[in-house]
Amino acid sequence: MKSVTIILCMMFLLVTPLFADCTSADKKALEDLDRAWGAASIAGDRAALEQFYASDYMGNMPGNMENHAETIDNTVRDAEKSKSMPQPKVTYDAYIISCTANSATITHRNTFVPEDGHGEVRYTRSVHFLEKRNSKWLVVSNAGHPMNDATQVMYLENDWNTADLAGDVAWFEKHFASDMTSISGHTGKQTNKAEELADLKSRKDVTTSADLSNLDVRKEGDIVVTTGINRVKGKAADGKMFDRRIAFTDVWVKRDGRWQVLATQGTDIKYARTTDLKFERPGGSRAVFASRSPATSGT
Repeated sequence: MKSVTIILCMMFLLVTPLFADCTSADKKALEDLDRAWGAASIAGDRAALEQFYASDYMGNMPGNMENHAETIDNTVRDAEKSKSMPQPKVTYDAYIISCTANSATITHRNTFVPEDGHGEVRYTRSVHFLEKRNSKWLVVSNAGHPMNDATQVMYLENDWNTADLAGDVAWFEKHFASDMTSISGHTGKQTNKAEELADLKSRKDVTTSADLSNLDVRKEGDIVVTTGINRVKGKAADGKMFDRRIAFTDVWVKRDGRWQVLATQGTDIKYARTTDLKFERPGGSRAVFASRSPATSGT
């Protein structure tokens, strides 16, 4: 019996690493690989592309199944065609990466901005499947799809948090509509875009973490309404630490081919019991700005 127990323990030790989560270094290496692959695709670099695809690769893009050779041939051909016409600027972000010792999944957002900066911005989402063979990551399958409006806004809600944590005023200047309004979750005070931007530039408090949960998105024509709950932690201007929850409603409007915040309102629910709230999506950065931030000056 003792020998059986030892064998089972050894098997567990051998198998466990195969299902271990990616380390930060693993995720960084896979993201770097993905970006290099994207650059090679845009450039139509056949030699480089050969290093990314497995010999038994099979693509699974909408309405199009391609093998290794077909994928590379078509990628090189498309890159050559694109050289004779204006091309949008492509960026990759919002990475979600998971892996075991020998397999990995990479998903990310692709943003296509018209070359002249005008017109509609397009978004797609990619899903890549990789396997490690002879100590080298190779793409074995690939899928992707355009994002619908609701999904675009869900990503933008998270972009809002990232911009807030970084103090990225330019993001708010771009994504707040000129006639946007904000209502404070603390005082009920209504502010406009100029006041919100001034508040961001002058605030003294620091948000250290924020979790978005219970996110719900509803679309009607060129309007999207999102609701959710934010748990925000940080240090107020007076040096006191805070840990609060804000229920919010955001109204987005599509203008000039992109989604902009038309209105936002927050309600402080910091006194609710933790057990009363369900945090279904504890990940992701949700540093709440303006009316939804319990630490922002003027709220």
